[in-house]
Amino acid sequence: MKRTLPLILGLLLALPALAAEYVLEPVEVPEWKAVYGQVETRDRVPGRARIGGTLVELTVTEGDRVTAGQQIARVEDDKLTFQMRAIDAKLGALQTQIETARTELERSESLLQKGSGTQQRVDQARTQVDVLEGQIESARADRRVIEQQVAEGAVLSPDNGVVLSVPISLGSVITPGETVAEIGGGGVFLRLSIPERHATELEAGGTIYLGAGSGMDGQTGRLAKVYPQIEGGRVLADVEVDGLDDRFIGRRVPVRLPVGSYEALLVPPKAVIQASGLDFVTVQTDDGPVRRAVVPGETVPHDGAEWVEILTGLKAGDRVVTADE
Repeated sequence: MKRTLPLILGLLLALPALAAEYVLEPVEVPEWKAVYGQVETRDRVPGRARIGGTLVELTVTEGDRVTAGQQIARVEDDKLTFQMRAIDAKLGALQTQIETARTELERSESLLQKGSGTQQRVDQARTQVDVLEGQIESARADRRVIEQQVAEGAVLSPDNGVVLSVPISLGSVITPGETVAEIGGGGVFLRLSIPERHATELEAGGTIYLGAGSGMDGQTGRLAKVYPQIEGGRVLADVEVDGLDDRFIGRRVPVRLPVGSYEALLVPPKAVIQASGLDFVTVQTDDGPVRRAVVPGETVPHDGAEWVEILTGLKAGDRVVTADE
């Protein structure tokens, strides 16, 4: 007896003290659906050529950052250059003609003052000057039109963002309105494609969790929009996530989203004890604490803490106790 008493005391001291017990009751927890979301930009705007011609300058490539109004390419049309030269030559000839006409007008006015000229000759000379001035102004207006067309050869970025694609190469012959580069801007979000059977369970404002392998494990996002149209048996939804990496547009990210709820039995993680490759939970009975073998499920967030779902081994009404570590 003297030998066994110290042994019993040692075993009792080695056992963890039991914390307060609580009665196990079913708890309603969300049912999660694992899907993949795709990183998308809010806006996809093409940078288009405003005139036709040859692409002589291309200053961006895929992945470059651009700002709204930044020149990303330049198109030249040789016909505009030839038209500009023709107008310049015409202006030169008209300038010479109007100088001669003004000289003739001055001479006619001088002769009229001396009494050796006629008013008709003066009127003819003045009319000739007016006609030439009108022709010069018309030619200058034509030149301004050509200058504007040449200036429109600059292809500008329509928005702040990143260059997603450049479908043409330097030296290509393009037409007005053809896309030179596609710009993604306005920030990024996750777009989900979800089976239609879960469509009625989705609500804007719901919380989703980013899964393992996303680089943002456990971070949450907000279900911003659920699209009403279903195509191919799937519904689209957009999720806003703070700090989402925008370097790779189109990247697939694993997420979990709530599609319903069910009742589960939850215990604190420290209530689950592992021994001999099995999982046990201590339950208080009339005969004292007893360890029961259980099959734990996933860790579930509930009331601001992490809980372990118990699939089998416990029932509602059991009094669970935890080890005070």
